[in-house]
Amino acid sequence: MNPPLFTGLAGVRLLLAALALLFLPAVLGEPASSAPSRAKSLRTLLAVPAVPSRRPPAGEVLSQDVFWTDGLDRSPAAGFSELHVKRWQLKARSSRLVSLDPGCGRLSNRLASFSDGTRACLRYGINPDQVLGETLSFYLSRLLGIRNVPALALSRVNTNVEQWLGVRRDVQDSQWSDKPIVSLTEWISNLSDVVTPPSLRTEGRTLYPSLEDLDNVTNRELMELVQWSDLILFDYVTANFDRLASSLLNLQWDSRVMERSTNNLHRTAKGALVFIDNEAGLVHGYRVLPMWDRYHESLLKTICIFRKETARKIAELHKSQNVAQQLLDLYRVNEPLASQMGFLSEEHAQMLQNRTDRLYKHILQCKAKYSK
Repeated sequence: MNPPLFTGLAGVRLLLAALALLFLPAVLGEPASSAPSRAKSLRTLLAVPAVPSRRPPAGEVLSQDVFWTDGLDRSPAAGFSELHVKRWQLKARSSRLVSLDPGCGRLSNRLASFSDGTRACLRYGINPDQVLGETLSFYLSRLLGIRNVPALALSRVNTNVEQWLGVRRDVQDSQWSDKPIVSLTEWISNLSDVVTPPSLRTEGRTLYPSLEDLDNVTNRELMELVQWSDLILFDYVTANFDRLASSLLNLQWDSRVMERSTNNLHRTAKGALVFIDNEAGLVHGYRVLPMWDRYHESLLKTICIFRKETARKIAELHKSQNVAQQLLDLYRVNEPLASQMGFLSEEHAQMLQNRTDRLYKHILQCKAKYSK
């Protein structure tokens, strides 16, 4: 007795393949007799064609001419939410430290580990202004609705209290001053380097609301450009030179510096940019502003597309004319050591307002130029 032609699961698959090859041409309006010449494997027939990553239509990119659409505004991984920041700060202020290892940049900094496995970058500034700049830059990012700066909390080093007791030897070996205030910044794992996007990389390139500037940009690149527009505004208002402005300065010695990894900028696996090491912002950055301001201005002029939420916050802070007071209020409410750490001088508080006003004026100029 001859065995059946199709048996078992393998036989069923062969039968389906044969039927597909036999009847597909007829479904497409071709005679069945043409099947052998047009035959394809079942794998080919069932393959899903790759969808090319392309630039969405203009209407899906821009809203009101100089703003990213709401969809793009929300498309990056949301960054660090308010709830996330609150939970992390509570943990950083109460959890027991178990080790302080070398890491996180400067030799005086440490990679701190807590008893639950959480880690943080502990920054001990060469002077207190660096810790203050890092801290105020974080709170200013929250005030502006920019969620790319990792959660931060201040802590006073004291090996006589339970939180620091387990790292007494590490503290003794650190050669820090007696009971300094340090910043603890959330450690983000699996970060990758970030290169300046082509639309901003070379002299004369801009991120303006035109098809030429957004041509051949993929969805992933668009998500990143949304965050770059925030980054340029953020570094301008804080006068942080230790990221983008320093790259512009280095162009005179290294013409390809913009093609290399950007300092103090990383990307998460979900595509969110992380603005780290902001200790040059606000305090030290304002002190040396005459040296760096032309680079900040050059960077600001490269963009004329903004997140609506960021632009709205800037408009509100311009109208109120009290950005420093709002920053101080936010800082004091959320940071128990604020009164011991200090705040901006009156001169620097006025500089913060002036630079906020400059951002507001720049956005208005872009709207006047590109609004239909």
